[in-house]
Amino acid sequence: MAGTEAATDLGSSRRSQDDTATLIPHSGNLEESSRRGVKTTRFKDDDEVVEITLDVQRDSVAIEDVRAVDDGGSGHGGGFDGLSLVSPSSSMSGKLASKLRQVTNGLKLKNSSNKAQQTQLGKNVRKRFDRSKSGAAVALKGLQFVTAKVGHDGWAAVEKRFNQLQVDGVLLRSRFGKCIGMEGSDEFAVQVFDSLARKRGIVKQMLTKDELKDFWEQLSDQGFDNRLQTFFDMVDKNADGRITAEEVKEIITLSASANKLSKLKERADEYTALIMEELDPTNLGYIELEDLEALLLQSPSQAAARSTTHSSKLSKALSMRLATNKDTSQFYHYWQEFLYFLEENWKRIWVMTLWLSICIALFIWKFIQYRNRAVFDIMGYCVTTAKGAAETLKFNMALVLFPVCRNTITWIRSKTKIGAIVPFNDNINFHKVIAAGVAVGVALHAGAHLTCDFPRLLHASDAAYEPMKPFFGDKRPSNYWWFVKGTEGWTGVVMVVLMTIAFVLAQPWFRRNRLKDSNPLKKMTGFNAFWFTHHLFIIVYALLVVHGICLYLSRKWYKKTTWMYLAVPELLYVSERILRLFRSHDAVRIQKVAVYPGNVLALYMSKPPGFRYRSGQYIFINCRAVSPYEWHPFSITSAPGDDYLSVHIRTRGDWTSRLRTVFSEACRPPTDGESGLLRADLSKGISESNARFPKLLIDGPYGAPAQDYREYDVLLLIGLGIGATPLISIVKDVLNHIQQGGSVAGTEPEGSGRTKKRPFMTKRAYFYWVTREEGSFEWFRGVMNEVAEKDKDGVIELRNHCSSVYEEGDARSALIVMLQELQHAKKGVDILSGTSVKTHFARPNWRSVFKHVAVNHENQRVGVFYCGEPVLVPQLRQLSADFTHKTNTKFEFHKENF
Repeated sequence: MAGTEAATDLGSSRRSQDDTATLIPHSGNLEESSRRGVKTTRFKDDDEVVEITLDVQRDSVAIEDVRAVDDGGSGHGGGFDGLSLVSPSSSMSGKLASKLRQVTNGLKLKNSSNKAQQTQLGKNVRKRFDRSKSGAAVALKGLQFVTAKVGHDGWAAVEKRFNQLQVDGVLLRSRFGKCIGMEGSDEFAVQVFDSLARKRGIVKQMLTKDELKDFWEQLSDQGFDNRLQTFFDMVDKNADGRITAEEVKEIITLSASANKLSKLKERADEYTALIMEELDPTNLGYIELEDLEALLLQSPSQAAARSTTHSSKLSKALSMRLATNKDTSQFYHYWQEFLYFLEENWKRIWVMTLWLSICIALFIWKFIQYRNRAVFDIMGYCVTTAKGAAETLKFNMALVLFPVCRNTITWIRSKTKIGAIVPFNDNINFHKVIAAGVAVGVALHAGAHLTCDFPRLLHASDAAYEPMKPFFGDKRPSNYWWFVKGTEGWTGVVMVVLMTIAFVLAQPWFRRNRLKDSNPLKKMTGFNAFWFTHHLFIIVYALLVVHGICLYLSRKWYKKTTWMYLAVPELLYVSERILRLFRSHDAVRIQKVAVYPGNVLALYMSKPPGFRYRSGQYIFINCRAVSPYEWHPFSITSAPGDDYLSVHIRTRGDWTSRLRTVFSEACRPPTDGESGLLRADLSKGISESNARFPKLLIDGPYGAPAQDYREYDVLLLIGLGIGATPLISIVKDVLNHIQQGGSVAGTEPEGSGRTKKRPFMTKRAYFYWVTREEGSFEWFRGVMNEVAEKDKDGVIELRNHCSSVYEEGDARSALIVMLQELQHAKKGVDILSGTSVKTHFARPNWRSVFKHVAVNHENQRVGVFYCGEPVLVPQLRQLSADFTHKTNTKFEFHKENF
């Protein structure tokens, strides 16, 4: 049998500090030799001789080698480790294990006070080497110093970085983390360096390449025992084989810093006591390697087991169906992608096709019309191009108002079935597309006039100009100023200037204020600049009507069609603004305010009379104390069945920062049991302090993609950071209907006029919330506790993920995982969220998430609702298409504009 040379610790659970080994004979003959501190013992029984080599150092004993030897003392086979020793597949190893237990049961260590302590090495051998299947799986994945993100590229890449970072042929201690690929965890990497150096007696603060390779080989060793020893050595700074409470606190603080968990760092004393209570029940003041290992190799909890798929065979079959077929041609691959695209985007495609067709038809119609007029003989295709572009421009200037008529869209999508064929969720995107069409129309129209047909008219001969006298006068224009000073000219120039300003400041780069602080234009950008310059279009529309009436080449009123295009859209838009003005006249009463970590402000308000909404919808908020003109949209986080209205606002700009400031001034620090940094609770009645709050006006509700969640049997809700806000409302609504018995009543938007009851289709909901900051979990702590308490049937599955913590299995998060298991087992509370909902580390494997849902919900429709940064959209959309086509579960993806 082949074995490893790594020493395996066989010390007792509470060793002495004496390094003297006393052998107690059992049946059989014992022989002992000593070389360089290594004790070798031979056990002879009948015809079989077993040689065991022990490494005795201070208060620890390690098996260095175990081998079967012949009577002459020569080895029959190579050494093997303890795992091989107890392998049930080998009768010889079973006999050797029996011999080993007899010998180790007779090994005794004495402490410095000469008080004998009988060890139980046989039990420790069995405990260390006879791991359960679940424990072995944990050992295989746990305490990884080399992971998919650290050092996965192997020694060659480490050596390359060494050559880049070395100074005079050595690597400085401070650059060790960067060299091995452990960037972002410099303090942790330094501690790893120190433990490896301490083990080798290296006192200098630098490494040669050979020493670095030696370090790397130990860190990349896939044996769990070696990784465990490395981690233990890192904690055990004085190398005495024991970890004291102070050393436990230091590693907790170090792990918290590496994972950006400031709150856990603040509670290091509490969690140190928790670990010592668990691993040092006799209050000896220290723990040892076996204690740490027992905790790290604990079996998975029942909750984790429940989170796996219910059928391994079905899951395996699904994996095979989802696997890419390598035998298919490239053409087939692209064809499948094309079909996926059509199925996912057919609503957008037909709307865009219709819009482009109308634009092209209008352009061609006007182009042909002017191609057959006398003006074509002088101005040529310049005038036909200008007039064709003008016709599309009038159409698009009318159409661009419809996508921003939010009340109309909300009513249509709530009261009609048109939403089945029209993608109302893309109203803002369609608004931007039409705006691009307007920009193209302006460029063609103005460009053709200024650079082509006007110059041709100015340079036309008297004979050629003769047919133009009814339109431009008896005297031919002499210069450009003649065109500019006329009503047609100056209105056109002013419109182009105003539209250019509005278009530029509406771009994300300016609207989101991404300019550098040193840029002098930064103060002229941002949401305020976007908002106010967009209202310049009031002037643009007025000038457009004037410009369309005072035409050079059209004198009959019915041919001046600009006002015909704009009449209905402008009337509708003005009506919407008037409705908003009257509906938002009365201020709501503030009931509660809370300021949370992560710069999040939670506002709880009274419901205005007759205010009805659906989960997933949003409202506009105005605060006169901040700005009398600005209205900003925010998702509603309360459920329709709640007796209050709530929003959670993250401060990301000037307006939200000022709003947070004015409300923070009226708040107080929280008392025991309350979350948040600052709070004010007036829900029990109006008090004098209510006057300190600024008044809020609201307008809404307005429709959003998430409001259609009731159409699905299963919900997969995915929120990133503050993007969880519309989804929290859905979770609460599902919970309310669980308690009501599954029917929905009276939750139609405003204007329904009657109460309806209908079946509530949703039978299962999965909520995945991914956030970088541990403090974010305070935002919705009450909701999570409420779901955990009231959802007795497990209809809602909450999965919180903290992406700042390294994935489970990474050595940097090993202690965090350990603390979480202990805290949850003893108190039923998660160490990060402070709720009974366990937090998971790193980002989810989204493919596994979709697979889990598909396996558990065959032949059902799953609504996938995502709200967060756009970076995740392509992956979730592709996964929805893949699992829809390759399984019998239908996934429909919806993205919230964020």
